[in-house]
Amino acid sequence: MEYAILIFDGVCNFCNGFINFIIDLDHKKRIKFLASQSENAKEIFKKYKISPKEIKESIIFIEDERYTTKSTAFFHILKYLPFPYFLLYAFIGTPRFIRDAIYDYIARNRYKWFGKRTTCRMPTKELKERFLY
Repeated sequence: MEYAILIFDGVCNFCNGFINFIIDLDHKKRIKFLASQSENAKEIFKKYKISPKEIKESIIFIEDERYTTKSTAFFHILKYLPFPYFLLYAFIGTPRFIRDAIYDYIARNRYKWFGKRTTCRMPTKELKERFLY
């Protein structure tokens, strides 16, 4: 695969902010995006046998035909970003139960803190190439 895929909650304002952050920094356009609510995402979930619980509780990052979730996905995404962000990948060495506890806390509260959209994000003309449908 010539690019990685980030599957995210399309109605989550926090998630959409994170997508904007990545778009602004991933100048090489190595990450494409897909809302978890889309039909294409459902096909990917079947292909990789991704459980409904993983879909509901996590971002999913696919690179080199393998997927990661939660904090592991977050740190793998950072590898694609420029200096100094890719340096944060070093924190992947933190035990997963600690990383995922922090991730889960944020994920549980994301709607309360940042709100929720009624529909999935629709990319602008300029960003259409970055999104899979």
